[in-house]
Amino acid sequence: MDGNGRMGRFVMNMMMAAADFPCTVIALSECRTYMAALEKASVEETIGPFAAFLAKLVRDRLTGSPLPAIPAS
Repeated sequence: MDGNGRMGRFVMNMMMAAADFPCTVIALSECRTYMAALEKASVEETIGPFAAFLAKLVRDRLTGSPLPAIPAS
């Protein structure tokens, strides 16, 4: 069960890099929003919230927003 999301985000970022888009990182503070959008896409087959969530991450990076800080362990 664990690991598919990480691989999916890695592949997404490799595809974006190949198209000259910046990599995206989902901040821990955005985890609930991300999971809710992902659940809606998966269960209800409503992709809009998930696409909007990812589009905001890409737009933020394109406009110069820094990547989220790495949390201290």
